[in-house]
Amino acid sequence: MRKPKNGLAVLYLMAIGAIGLQSCIDNTTKKEYASAADIPVSREMTAELTAPPNVPRGVGDRKAKKLIVNMEILEQEGTMTDGTTYNYWTFGGSVPGSFIRTRVGDEVEFTLSNHPDNKLPHNIDLHAVTGPGGGATSSFVAPGHEKKFNFKTINEGLYVYHCATAPVGMHVANGMYGLILVEPEGGLPRVDKEYYIMQGDFYTQGENGDPGLQAFDMQKAVDEDADYVVFNGSVGALTGDNAITANVGETVRLYVGNGGPNLVSSFHVIGEIFDKVMVEGGSSINENVQTTLIPAGGAAIVEFRVDVPGTFILVDHSIFRAFNKGALGMLKVQGEENKTIYSGVVQEGIYNPEGGGIQVMPNGDEDTDISSGTKTLAEKMESGKQIYTKTCFACHQANGEGIPNAFPPLAESDYLNADVNRAIDIVLNGKTGEITVNGQKYNSVMTKQAISSDEVADVLTYIYNSWGNNKTNVTRSQVEQVKNGH
Repeated sequence: MRKPKNGLAVLYLMAIGAIGLQSCIDNTTKKEYASAADIPVSREMTAELTAPPNVPRGVGDRKAKKLIVNMEILEQEGTMTDGTTYNYWTFGGSVPGSFIRTRVGDEVEFTLSNHPDNKLPHNIDLHAVTGPGGGATSSFVAPGHEKKFNFKTINEGLYVYHCATAPVGMHVANGMYGLILVEPEGGLPRVDKEYYIMQGDFYTQGENGDPGLQAFDMQKAVDEDADYVVFNGSVGALTGDNAITANVGETVRLYVGNGGPNLVSSFHVIGEIFDKVMVEGGSSINENVQTTLIPAGGAAIVEFRVDVPGTFILVDHSIFRAFNKGALGMLKVQGEENKTIYSGVVQEGIYNPEGGGIQVMPNGDEDTDISSGTKTLAEKMESGKQIYTKTCFACHQANGEGIPNAFPPLAESDYLNADVNRAIDIVLNGKTGEITVNGQKYNSVMTKQAISSDEVADVLTYIYNSWGNNKTNVTRSQVEQVKNGH
């Protein structure tokens, strides 16, 4: 090659060389970081851990970090349901355990501490970990000790973690599970509200609702005969004042896990459709989903927009678990109604298959001779029993015993017998919120019943004259007075 004749040519050759060098660097970089395992970390930060139903802030566009996670194991007594307690084994003092939020490429330095007051050794298996036991082989720790290990987050997704100390099923059944999220580079898309929900099945020596401290029952667990199936560790953990909330027009993202140890979850929100579901917490996305299957030891991310106000019920749609064993939560949405999307009741009438069209309900100003006013008590009892069987039986049961922890009893009910007009109003208009019946608290939803004033009178007469109640004979005029606000 001939020497350049002037300085301009020298600069030209230097520029060409620089471009070539930069190209080599770019190609090397692309090749070097082709795997998430090779993503370099920048500085270090302490992970924000949160108890359910809260989640830490999203990772956004932060670079991969050395992420310091400090988690403490606590064995502690807690409330399973009103009057019933249980010895939970926990990660971070909650069931499920603390939510861990990372991004792909993070290098996690994980310290697991076993509180000195605990009685047993424990460890942790994180499904997000690529390595023996998911970290379990490196984290077995006795009371009063701690273990530290590192791992790289190389796969995006929502993952379960749990204790894997023998007997593994017993440790999981006592509440030792939680979720770890590995976000993609740049983070997940923004939503308005995010919540952390995890289902678990519990096995107690007493039956569902038996009072006092309940011990774990190994045989029931082996037989998969759960006494409680709950969200976030206890009955009512997501109802009443503990309900999750949103406003009309907001987007909601739920990180939903299933600790098991045995049962598969059929997760459903009554009155909503999931716009998106990240199936099993991975990269596949389904749209317009009604119910999503979450295996034991699995997870899913569901997203939806709330378009109308109201209380939306979260359930395991293996439905007896929801209404009989506790797998029920609430999402309370506030805001303006949208009659185009949901109208509410637009007409109330009597269904008469032999009488042609719908008959409009009479109002309190009409002078009508209603058959209820001329019925004998025996006739009202027979009519009321039929109405009860059709409209009340499912929740309050054949003998008015109700469903423990879900729907209050009507039999020998102090709440019912104390105020007849209040009972009439509840049947007419429904009720939400906490009440106390026979010393037990209930926080569920009683819907408005679309029945006539005569039918309200008859069914309440039947209830008041059954199961040890105060034998009130409710009249149509009483119902009308309550209906008209008198």
